[in-house]
Amino acid sequence: MSAPSDRPSVDSLPPEALQLATKLFDLARAGSTPELIQYVSHGIPPNLTNQAGDTLLMLAAYHGHADTVRELIAAGADVDAVNNKGQAPIAGAVFKMHDEVVRALWDAGADPKAGHPNALDCAKMFKREDLATLFSSRG
Repeated sequence: MSAPSDRPSVDSLPPEALQLATKLFDLARAGSTPELIQYVSHGIPPNLTNQAGDTLLMLAAYHGHADTVRELIAAGADVDAVNNKGQAPIAGAVFKMHDEVVRALWDAGADPKAGHPNALDCAKMFKREDLATLFSSRG
């Protein structure tokens, strides 16, 4: 799991690039997969973070965009990257009840114990025994 300070951030961008960064984070939130992946394939870091430490993957996961999540993972996004609050994408997906996103992250090797609260804790809190059992199955 990489810490927010280990990833490229909008804070490192020149002022004229901030508008593009805002667009990229909006594309992740909206699940605009083809356009977002085009930028990533042309050099935008797949682990770029905003001021809150949210990666493109975190935003796509939190907003329920499984296809975007899968494409970002294929492009090298860190499935266990936590934001500035210590939250991991898989926990956000459990919290928002985006089961297809949870499965995409799980299949990519996401750690259900990453971050705080972690995905396993969220599954137990929301009485999602199916996810708690799944998450407990990985040693």
